[in-house]
Amino acid sequence: MGIRNQTTLSDFLLLGFCELPEQQPLLFGIFLGMSLVTMLGNLLIILAIGSDQHLHTPMYFFLANLSFIDTCFSCTIVPKVLVNIQTQHHTITHTGCLMQMYFFMALTLLDDFLLAVMAYDRYVAICLPLHYIMIMHPQSCLLLVAASWLCSHLLAFSLTLLMSQFSFCDSHSIPHFFCDVPPLLKLACSDTHIFQVTMLSEAVLSGMIPLTCVLVSYSHIIRTILRVPSAGGKHKVFSTCGSHLTVVTLFYGTLFVVYFQPSSSYSADTGMVASVIYTIVTPMLNPFIYSLRNRDMQGALWSIP
Repeated sequence: MGIRNQTTLSDFLLLGFCELPEQQPLLFGIFLGMSLVTMLGNLLIILAIGSDQHLHTPMYFFLANLSFIDTCFSCTIVPKVLVNIQTQHHTITHTGCLMQMYFFMALTLLDDFLLAVMAYDRYVAICLPLHYIMIMHPQSCLLLVAASWLCSHLLAFSLTLLMSQFSFCDSHSIPHFFCDVPPLLKLACSDTHIFQVTMLSEAVLSGMIPLTCVLVSYSHIIRTILRVPSAGGKHKVFSTCGSHLTVVTLFYGTLFVVYFQPSSSYSADTGMVASVIYTIVTPMLNPFIYSLRNRDMQGALWSIP
């Protein structure tokens, strides 16, 4: 009752970790540490790419954008989690909740589009190497990134606008650590049919199309790799794609667990575990995934003044 008495009718309660009071200090330390590693790792990637002329290529331009998105991702979710754990005030205003949902969706969609763009870049580099400079010239790269930013924000804004029209049930208790779409739909007392149809349509546009692009690109890449006569040559070609494939698997694997299931069968516990992975763990791992197996990146990181 203590938490409930601190809220107003316009507030939501983020109760994701309230059932683990004895583990609050441990969770605070873990999330703070992971957030700092995420920020430092991704900022180092951006600094290394910006300071090394050898990394001023389309592949690393897209990687710098991905690192920037992951940094923003961490800033959108983790600070509120840390404040809630530290103060034990688990409230968030209606406006704050919608803003968090908006930026979370926009950054997730942007990640989605950018991973598809990176897959296309690897396809052109490996399957059409003679045309790479002509196809992936700077203007094309800027256009692809700008289109990704524009589409992601427009799609996120449309869903946030629809969500802002909902009325919510009296409890206002969200069994999650941030304002995500599935738990908010569970609390809605309004008719959510239009929202769910819109979300499904956007999922096809922003989920299936980029994923199809990734799968088609890598099917062509794998066929090209198989034609390489030497084992060393195959390993060299595939090594340029291994990091990206790892990130794609982590990203889509956790998203499928949460979003590609009926809202009626949504499990708060499963959703929270998957959400921790793609909102906190994956952004933290990305700098390691892209740098540990990349000698150019390692050299650039060591040469940072």
